[in-house]
Amino acid sequence: MKKTQFDEVRKIWEFYEELNEIVYVADMDSHELVYMNRLARELYGLKSLEELKGKKCHEVISDSLNPCAVCNYNKLEQGKFFEEVCYRPVIGKKLLLKNTILEADGRRYRFELAVNIGEWGGLEKDSELNEVMINEGLRIALAAPTPEKSIEVLMEYIGQYFESERAYIFEDLGNGICQNTYEWCADGVASQKENLQKVPVDVVSLWYKRFLNGKSVIVGSVESIREKDPDVYDYLKPQNIKSLVVSPLISEKKIIGFYGVDNPPERLLYHTTHMLQILGYFLVTILRRRNLVRRLEELCFLDQLTGIGNRHAMNDAVSKVAPEKSIGILYCDVMGLKRENDSMGHGAGDALLIRASECLRREFGEYALFRVGGDEFLVLCEGISKEELQERVEAMKVDMCKSDARMALGFVWRRDGKEDMDNLIAEADRRMYADKMEWYRKRTGILLEKER
Repeated sequence: MKKTQFDEVRKIWEFYEELNEIVYVADMDSHELVYMNRLARELYGLKSLEELKGKKCHEVISDSLNPCAVCNYNKLEQGKFFEEVCYRPVIGKKLLLKNTILEADGRRYRFELAVNIGEWGGLEKDSELNEVMINEGLRIALAAPTPEKSIEVLMEYIGQYFESERAYIFEDLGNGICQNTYEWCADGVASQKENLQKVPVDVVSLWYKRFLNGKSVIVGSVESIREKDPDVYDYLKPQNIKSLVVSPLISEKKIIGFYGVDNPPERLLYHTTHMLQILGYFLVTILRRRNLVRRLEELCFLDQLTGIGNRHAMNDAVSKVAPEKSIGILYCDVMGLKRENDSMGHGAGDALLIRASECLRREFGEYALFRVGGDEFLVLCEGISKEELQERVEAMKVDMCKSDARMALGFVWRRDGKEDMDNLIAEADRRMYADKMEWYRKRTGILLEKER
């Protein structure tokens, strides 16, 4: 592999720097540490990444001169995660470990992410049932391929384990609004997620007061809160909720949401409360990881100026076009961008590109939009009719004039997506170029010799 590949891997590791989980990377052949995130360095008494140079993982992690006798190197496989729970005496913590192999520059590296389960509090030492439940929940959640799937799996596990009708997460969006972002429903139970978007935090203000003290909310009977908490009652009653338990999701001493279950059996109410408080820490960890993945995806697939997809996103979308659906492609070129940059500055040029992207959003917002070059955009419309595509293109022309964002346009339509997509895009590009030349011809008044 090329030398630059190791640098790219290091850039990815840097995203773990502020994660509240322990992360380290070690060379599998030499056992030398090549990366530890901030939390890991603090726990193991290292002040900077420079102090890692020359140190073996077993020297730092286990305070041993020799590789650990229980080292799981031989159990690791590239592309798969090996999970186990262990106690690390050097830092005095019980950890849930997730290990895999990374390759770069022809070398293999062990990547370990460790969740501290020794500080969760409330985990009774003599409660084998609690520990089994937690370990099993974490095992199946961490085995999921993405953080999004981990959350969905954990919601299902919690809902089923506590014999509830619904399990859900509400996330605080700021500006006094929260909303239901994840939901699991038992068979025969109607989903409520769509009805619980942009809920004013004021509705659950009494809950938040308890959350700020690290406490959960138990409603053994919804009818019992009819008078003292009417706002919550008005939300719960139409959902056929008779009882519930909700616990806060707290990150860095700030409430980022809450999660809970509806209609658990009465015998499990207080046990549910205890276990939700324990699992809340881990759920916050997954949400952070989800946010990290989303940010990485934004960096990889979004144009940072306009906020629409970039060429990488277009290539991904094109590869997934359904052959049985009709397909429309619109290719656009922003006119006068160079002149705007030269005469008014690049800020004005950026503003022109943003106006152009907003035109596309208004007329084609429900379809896939991409910025594929400096001044070029592409719209991919699956399932669109030829008539609708033509109507939207005409509407675009009107919108462009109003927005002072003239673009040359070229579009193609096919009854299905079986034709080679590169050929279709090239045809839309040619038609756009013809439109562009016609615009310049009319603008300058210069006729081609054969037209005279």
